Amino acid sequence: MSKLAFRKQALGPFFFLFLLRRLPLAYLAGVKLNKLDDEGSITSMKFKWLNQNPFRSIYFAAMHMAAEFSTGSLLFQYIDKKTRFSMLLVETEAQFHKKAVGKIKFSCTKGPEVDSFVQEVQETTEGATITLPVEVTNENGDLVATFKYNWSCRSK
Repeated sequence: MSKLAFRKQALGPFFFLFLLRRLPLAYLAGVKLNKLDDEGSITSMKFKWLNQNPFRSIYFAAMHMAAEFSTGSLLFQYIDKKTRFSMLLVETEAQFHKKAVGKIKFSCTKGPEVDSFVQEVQETTEGATITLPVEVTNENGDLVATFKYNWSCRSK
C-alpha cells in the first residue's frame, strides 16, 4: 500500500474501524486523526467522561495515547510495506503546562525528518532511534503540554 493510499484509508470514513480493531482504547477515548501528510500529523481528542481524571480534565494517559499516535502514524506512513520493519517506543518525556479541557490537538511536524530516517533504516538491518516532539494545544491555541517520544526502529 502506498503512502497516499494509507493516508486516504486513515482519514477516510472507516478510520474508526481501524481504531476499533487495532487500538480499541484510542477509539473509546475519542482519538481522531485530523491530518497525516508529508509535513506531519495532527491528532485530536475532546474532553469527555471516558477520558477524564478526578480534576475534570483529560487524564494524562489518554493524552499520552493521542500524542504517541501522532508520532507512530507519522513513522508508519513512510514504511515500505514490502519490508519487514519493527518500531518500539523506548522512552517518553512529558511536560504539562495547562489543564486539558475542550478539544485538544496533538501536532508532530517532523514529516521530512521522519521520511529520511525511515529510508536510512530500511537500507540497513542496523537499528536506529529518532526523537519526535509533540505540541499539545487547546482550542484557543494555548500550549497545554509537550511530549517527546524516542522510537527505536529497524528493518528485519
